[in-house]
Amino acid sequence: MKKPFVTKEQIEEIAKTYPTPFYVYDEKGIRENARKLKNAFSWNKGFREYFAVKATPNPFIMKILQSEGCGFDCSSLTELMLSDDVGAKQHDIMFSSNATPDADFRKAYELGAIINLDDFTHIDVLDKLTGIPETICCRYNPGGEFKTDGSPNVMDTPKDAKYGFTHDQIIEGYRILKEKGAKKFGMHAFLASNTLTNDYYPTLAGILFRTAVEIKEKTGVQLSFINLSGGVGIPYKPDQPANDIEIIGEKVREQYEKILVPAGMGDVAIFTELGRFMLAPYGLLIAKAIREKHIYKEYIGLDACAANLMRPAIYGAYHHITVLGKEDAACDHKYDVTGGLCENNDKFAVDRMLPKIDIGDYVAIHDAGAHGFSMGYNYNGKLRSAELLLRADGSVKLIRRAETPDDYFRTFDVFNGNYEL
Repeated sequence: MKKPFVTKEQIEEIAKTYPTPFYVYDEKGIRENARKLKNAFSWNKGFREYFAVKATPNPFIMKILQSEGCGFDCSSLTELMLSDDVGAKQHDIMFSSNATPDADFRKAYELGAIINLDDFTHIDVLDKLTGIPETICCRYNPGGEFKTDGSPNVMDTPKDAKYGFTHDQIIEGYRILKEKGAKKFGMHAFLASNTLTNDYYPTLAGILFRTAVEIKEKTGVQLSFINLSGGVGIPYKPDQPANDIEIIGEKVREQYEKILVPAGMGDVAIFTELGRFMLAPYGLLIAKAIREKHIYKEYIGLDACAANLMRPAIYGAYHHITVLGKEDAACDHKYDVTGGLCENNDKFAVDRMLPKIDIGDYVAIHDAGAHGFSMGYNYNGKLRSAELLLRADGSVKLIRRAETPDDYFRTFDVFNGNYEL
């Protein structure tokens, strides 16, 4: 059973100042998790986590992770600007983008970020825009189907993904980049999402390490770092097994010592770019039950909706729900838990067994700390909620205020009722 990191009494007190719905993040949990990751890869002298900003683009969260030694993985101009604004400098930033606009490339170059090229053609694009920086990275797509070691189950199909260089392209790409003056090289790959196996990173590492040896043999380019990217998942359902980051780190070390060390590449740094693993379990969407409906099914309507957390609506994703104050009550009522959008998929849960929910009850929607607020939108004129930080000392800090109608109307050319064409 998943337990929220806040109590009914805490939320009742917080809601006196910050009305629901709102996101709340657990600083203590975030810091402890960042330290576990760092410890799991402490065997690698150059290890660094580059937090995936897209998962939770809030500068207060980013400052917490920065203080724990993390850099930032950015994929857009505004994410680059946000990282710069919190004080990330040069190689504190990895820039991984696709179909990348010129302005984004220029900003990444201006900041001195490590640019991770997504496509062979981007070599010439970047060269013409800014020139090739001394440190450069390439994103690899090995094609085919991706399987973990010892498992017949296909985890993902890189051949259908839009990302990265092919095998032949990446070999030729490093040769060209070296000729164009690059001095320090990295490789990056992201082959599967939200994996629940301790074998994902080790299997990916084996593929990348062997490719790195081949690159050295064929081009003379010795990689300085290999970025395993993201993909290490979290158990959204209570009965799913959690990844063990210590085991994952040890298995990557085994691949490293088996493949890279004998090839004279024992100084290659390992990077990760985790978002979901770093933040998802440490964020809750808190909402209030405001309506109930009894027709062909039993419905509970919340003051939050898919505009606040869209994953269940677009993916059918499971997010566990706790009715605060009823953690120990029997789950003997079946509900669809919905929001108020004019869309029938605006449901946080379908046929979910929960305790009896009364109007005014607060619910905590779990594992919303990544790809939650950041994927929000304004359909139906819904306004984005506040984000709060539960500090390690138990205090609460507002780290993003809730939107107002003024915010919604601000981007129109006129906001005085005069909309004559």
